[in-house]
Amino acid sequence: MTRLSNTARKGTHMIETGLAGGLKLRPAEARGTADHGWLRSAHSFSFANYHDPGHMGFEALRVINDDWVAGGGGFPMHPHRDAEIFSYVLEGGLQHRDSLGNGSTVRAGGVQYMSAGSGVTHSEFNPSQDEPMRFLQVWLIPNVSGAAPRYDTLDIAPDDKDGKLALFLSPDGRDGSMAMRADADIYAATLSDGQTLDHAMGDGSRGWVQVADGSITVNGQALRRGDGLAIRENGRLEFREAEDAELLYFEFE
Repeated sequence: MTRLSNTARKGTHMIETGLAGGLKLRPAEARGTADHGWLRSAHSFSFANYHDPGHMGFEALRVINDDWVAGGGGFPMHPHRDAEIFSYVLEGGLQHRDSLGNGSTVRAGGVQYMSAGSGVTHSEFNPSQDEPMRFLQVWLIPNVSGAAPRYDTLDIAPDDKDGKLALFLSPDGRDGSMAMRADADIYAATLSDGQTLDHAMGDGSRGWVQVADGSITVNGQALRRGDGLAIRENGRLEFREAEDAELLYFEFE
């Protein structure tokens, strides 16, 4: 197992260009898209046949795919190596099988996490033949290479993220979160009409907000479903004007 330096895991090719500081919107409609019939996907960063040198990732964040999978559809067995991957299920269920012998079905509100490490193959399917499912598929660059693969799941109770940030992935597994091999704290939150949320970022941190559903403003920047927001200067984040909003927040060391 090899620990990666900051330079190796945060090379300049991974950092979104054109940011002079503060906030930068990544509009939903500017994302790359793919439509395979059984799968419709929107890519916040370059992925598969979508390539944009200006959007190769942000800090340790490499992939955010907003995936819609038709009933019975899915991804057959395929390999991964040295990637931290999680799926945040928004609608329906996601069935996982892998070469380590793991198998589970995660429903809406749940998260499945896989550290590919030295190498693993897995499949992901919609177990329903009739109902579609939707999830955010996220990849991060690990802070070590060649580690033993591992897998975990977590159900986030609705009350735990109602009007607050629920930590579900972190480097140290604190506060009931799953421990991951990437330098990021990752939270989920839901905010409905009238709810507000404030968060003080750590010194020197950078952040990313991904809106899964609804709409909200962050420090005055209006965001809606599918929008992302890069935060290049640490400080206080103010989440306001929420309308049935569900979001992920990434904070990078």
